[in-house]
Amino acid sequence: MMWPSSQASKILTCLLIIVVIYCIYMDTFLFLRIRNYKIDIFEQSENITQETSTHRTLKAQQNYEDVTWIPCNINPLCHPTVKALMVDHINHYIYGPLCAIVDIGLGISEKMLFLTPNMISLFHVFIACVGAKLLTFQSLAARRVAVVLFQIRMFLDDLDGHVARERKHIKGERSEVGTIGYWVDGICDSLGVTAMMIGILVYLKNNPPRRGYKDTPVSTLPYHQLKEINSSEDIERDHTTEIGISYKTKVTLQRIVQVIGLFSGQMVLSSLAWNRYIDLYQNLLENSLEYDISRRESTFMSGTFFFATGLWRIVNPHSYLHLLSLAVFCDKTWAFLKAVHYSGYVCLVVTVATSEYLIENIKSHVVNSMDG
Repeated sequence: MMWPSSQASKILTCLLIIVVIYCIYMDTFLFLRIRNYKIDIFEQSENITQETSTHRTLKAQQNYEDVTWIPCNINPLCHPTVKALMVDHINHYIYGPLCAIVDIGLGISEKMLFLTPNMISLFHVFIACVGAKLLTFQSLAARRVAVVLFQIRMFLDDLDGHVARERKHIKGERSEVGTIGYWVDGICDSLGVTAMMIGILVYLKNNPPRRGYKDTPVSTLPYHQLKEINSSEDIERDHTTEIGISYKTKVTLQRIVQVIGLFSGQMVLSSLAWNRYIDLYQNLLENSLEYDISRRESTFMSGTFFFATGLWRIVNPHSYLHLLSLAVFCDKTWAFLKAVHYSGYVCLVVTVATSEYLIENIKSHVVNSMDG
């Protein structure tokens, strides 16, 4: 069973369905917003040629702020950027607006100047350490509290970036590669993820999953079906029944380390690739003012670019963490890690290949055309 038979799990299932529908709805409106309204990152450019001016006059696009009823300081659709298109759904559509609301309510950006973004980053590392300790407990309730703490950590990870951008008067998500804040945020984020993986490793070491076999009559199947199961699952049955399940042996620590190591490697590669393509896309479309603005804008507005960046919404480290948190909450940690420790690499390779293909097309359309 995917879900334990409890009222809490039914509520969680309903919430998960609502979140998925909400994210699909917001993705649809984000694409329509990009296609039909002006985009800030190109309005601010000074490299507007005669061709570009004609291009803009013919489009006669409206400002999105003039038509939306949700204030732009909390609306995640107002200021689309390269990074905004690649941030995972939960951070962009849920934690982002919540950060803005908390910031407005508490006045962190304007009044609490003593509270720096780097201090917020360091604080969420502390929360991650507390959550990691709770993840080692055998009690499912304690591990669920740990999941809540790790979600608070991810919210604070979003909040530190929001505060930094507000104080610099930057609209939309941006990566300021090379700055002190960029490195502090990255290091603190890595420490938080490492703490989570260590907590899960210690839990599985102390409560190893078990490899069992389904005892099926020989007349039905010519062999016993082997499978791995969580030690916390109540699956022992009476062997007098036609079909039963028996424990055979515990999964070894070496196997546990291997699975967690493969998943962690996937997270590292995903993080490196995600940051790399954000930097490349920003340099080609946002930061390089010498390139023709109409070509950069048409690329940014294309369905191909939206699809390619949309893959990174799913295959990025934050998405993995949200799915892992859900698995821990549902007591399916081992099942989730086993399911993705290889398949996740396939998804990552497909996403990277798509991004490389798109980068070459952008260079051909934007860069090489200018050289010609």
